[in-house]
Amino acid sequence: MTVKRIVANISVPDTDEACAFYTAVFGLQLVMDHGWIKTLSAGNSMTTQISLASQGGADTEVPDLSIEVDDLDAVLSRVNAAGITLEYGPVSEPWGVRRFYIRDPQGTLINVLQHT
Repeated sequence: MTVKRIVANISVPDTDEACAFYTAVFGLQLVMDHGWIKTLSAGNSMTTQISLASQGGADTEVPDLSIEVDDLDAVLSRVNAAGITLEYGPVSEPWGVRRFYIRDPQGTLINVLQHT
């Protein structure tokens, strides 16, 4: 048996609002839309991972999602342009990532990071 994929499912009251957030901030593409569920993708293959954490690092709250990007400053510009409040950072962490936390419209805590 091989795990082929792990999908993060976020409970939201408004799939259109949530979809707009993730497409605008992270440039994700809508790849499936059944109305009650929308699936977004970056279009590239990722490895399967589950992180188990007692804290979020640097004594922060454990984020609901971690989204690794190739250009943190570009995402930060989108976040600032959209008036989204930073919950933490941006900060360069001693374990080799630069990151910040934001929340989506439903309150999901997102760790946005780039390896340095």
